[in-house]
Amino acid sequence: MTRKNVSRIGAWRSAGVRAGMVAPAVLIYAALLVVPVGYAFYYSFTDYNGFPNRVPEFIGLDNYRTMFESHDITGTMVVTAIVAAVGAVAVNLAALGLALLLQKTNRFNTFGRVVMFYPHVLSALVVGFLWQAILGPQGVINTLLEKAGTSSLPFLSDPDGALWSMILVIVWSLFGVQLVLYLAGLQAVPQDLIEAARIDGAGRWGTFRAVTWPSLASTVTVAVITSCISLLKTYDVVVSLTGGGPAGSTKTLAYSILAVSFPQRKIGVASAQAVLLIVAAAIMAITVLVLRRRAENDAESIG
Repeated sequence: MTRKNVSRIGAWRSAGVRAGMVAPAVLIYAALLVVPVGYAFYYSFTDYNGFPNRVPEFIGLDNYRTMFESHDITGTMVVTAIVAAVGAVAVNLAALGLALLLQKTNRFNTFGRVVMFYPHVLSALVVGFLWQAILGPQGVINTLLEKAGTSSLPFLSDPDGALWSMILVIVWSLFGVQLVLYLAGLQAVPQDLIEAARIDGAGRWGTFRAVTWPSLASTVTVAVITSCISLLKTYDVVVSLTGGGPAGSTKTLAYSILAVSFPQRKIGVASAQAVLLIVAAAIMAITVLVLRRRAENDAESIG
């Protein structure tokens, strides 16, 4: 056997070992994500009630037309968009601000990091029930207000108040992960650049704008994408905090899929809603990546 054949056999063995190591992860990914998404696309073009003895009937784009013609579903789209947009901005501003305050390593900041991350450890259902006990009509805050002789506040009983209260609760439960991301990103900021900026007379804001913020570009991208995706699929907090009310003002698309369409055996419509959610998440992620790439190209051209 020539040296060339031995080398070729070794290369094939190495490739086989690498493929064997990757195969379990690929199979799990395909089974838990690719296959369900494929079924969702298929069922979104059918009339199907989920019963095994019923064969899905192909109806083309009727489910999508039904979805966009339904005021209830379009209303959930608007609510979902508001939750995702406002929530993503609030989550990342809060996380970045706290990360800047807690970036130095000492006992107080270590304790602060643990406390700030704690809400994310709790189940989203528990978070909803907890804040329901605080903000509800008979919750802690309104009970104290009534004992003080003042009128109660409609945190969860008014449509607008319920929506903004729900966004606040979701932000409180999510920003812990983004805080960790920003803390890790701040640790990677070159200290020599920060010192050089200070020597040149830059203040805190000037140093942040010229050094820290550009260094956090990749961290911001990841944080924004992950927070937006989490907000787009908000379901648990809606169930335990508001139940989609009052008057459907807090129903998100994920809540409509899991708590309305599926229980009503509207598998086709639910699948169409799920496809819309997947497309929205993909568009959002691609948009953030394109904007970041454009900003980097502009910075390189100026430099």
